[in-house]
Amino acid sequence: MSIDIPRLEPALLKQLQGKLKLPAYDPSAVGIGIVHIGPGAFFRAHQAWYTDLALKYGGDWGISVVSMRSSDLAKALIPQQGLYSLALLDNETSYQVVGSIRELLVAAEQYEQVLQRLAAPTSHYVTLTITEKGYCLNALGELDLSHADIQHDLEPNVKARSAIGLLIQALELRFAANVPPFVVVSCDNLTDNGHKLKNALITFARQKQPALANWLEQQLLCPCTMVDSITPATDVELPKQLASELGYQDSWPIKREKFCQWVIEDILPAHRPAWHQVGVTYTQDVKAFEKAKLRLLNAPHSALAYLGTLFGLDTVFDAMQQSALRAFVTQLAQDEIIGSFHAPAELDVAQYSQDIFQRFDNPAIRHLLAQIAWDGSQKLPMRVFPVILDNLAAGRSIRLLCLVVASWMLFIRLRARQQPDVALVDPLAKVLLDTAAGCSGEAVADTALFLALSAVFPPALQQSEQFQLELSAAYQRLSPVLTPTGASSASFLQDLF
Repeated sequence: MSIDIPRLEPALLKQLQGKLKLPAYDPSAVGIGIVHIGPGAFFRAHQAWYTDLALKYGGDWGISVVSMRSSDLAKALIPQQGLYSLALLDNETSYQVVGSIRELLVAAEQYEQVLQRLAAPTSHYVTLTITEKGYCLNALGELDLSHADIQHDLEPNVKARSAIGLLIQALELRFAANVPPFVVVSCDNLTDNGHKLKNALITFARQKQPALANWLEQQLLCPCTMVDSITPATDVELPKQLASELGYQDSWPIKREKFCQWVIEDILPAHRPAWHQVGVTYTQDVKAFEKAKLRLLNAPHSALAYLGTLFGLDTVFDAMQQSALRAFVTQLAQDEIIGSFHAPAELDVAQYSQDIFQRFDNPAIRHLLAQIAWDGSQKLPMRVFPVILDNLAAGRSIRLLCLVVASWMLFIRLRARQQPDVALVDPLAKVLLDTAAGCSGEAVADTALFLALSAVFPPALQQSEQFQLELSAAYQRLSPVLTPTGASSASFLQDLF
């Protein structure tokens, strides 16, 4: 890359006008009102992007970004004064500059500065993307007081290793100074994330200072949220694209699909960024949105993963180019999923489903079927089995849903054949491979072997005669795909569905 190409920084923005979308405000004039912990690519493509759009409507809602340990992002973006580029991947790629990050701190190196930023009365919100393990929860979704980082953070006068410990230290300072607590917004894919986060903070506080815990019980707001957008890792080509197409250097640009969703429980105070004006949805029922996502996005995703892999396809986009598979997942959504749940009032289910299939059809997103197929023993009980149970109770069809489950069983058998060249990625891999080894190809016997796995199938499905019959019929229909008789042909797909 030529050293003559200028670096992205505020002075360059005027020269870039007309070339790409730029902040609709002066980033340097914005005060900090949000602290974000865990600044990965998803945060920069999601919450920072929404906040950038909301800053058009005013307010001191700049973001102070806090990394617990890594200084990589700070080193990349401090010379750019927090500015970075976002590429939106669709049939045509578009670019924009995001300016909402106003400060970058590293807790391991600037601990007191981080604490003071969190304790400042002007810091009204703290957002988190720290992954599920960052909350230090046990199997019940409660704070694991035996976790090594939590035990360390409960010691007096230490620099916290966990986000929970850091937040409580900051909240202790606010409590002592009679400053109201900040609102804490989890943006991780964790069911009931707001409730679990608040409970974890109060549990930790109770070990330190009961009066602080009582204060937090009464005043702390931790809304539940749902987030969604595919954000691939930045590759070496993206900075080259920016330099070639737009004529500037960016030390760490990011990219994501065009679709983006942020649903927040409607309990925020009136003093908030104008997120509602830039596409954020407020609702009283985040769980209903989670259910819609699990059923209308994740269930068809799994269907494409297992069926597509059986037919030798690599990506979601590849699978959607097979007219029979496209028709199958469309019919699956329309006939057996959409009617299986009550949608939240704020969601247009038909449009949401249509948007999902447009996302699957995005040629710029290389989403591997093999990766989506990972951990099927954990995913199917969340994505598919509840739909089957609800449809059985309502007397609705489960024929297509059973094809999804049968395709998973045959996928397990395929992986068993491919060992050791291709591994089965699943926490129950040994049990599943042993089950596959006992299969003979006879549908009733094979499905009975899988249904006996109580770690996978709930008793209600194990005991349902209708499910057993429909599942074995689906398995029988799909079985030719594992025989070397040309079953992977397009004609077989058409006949199957």
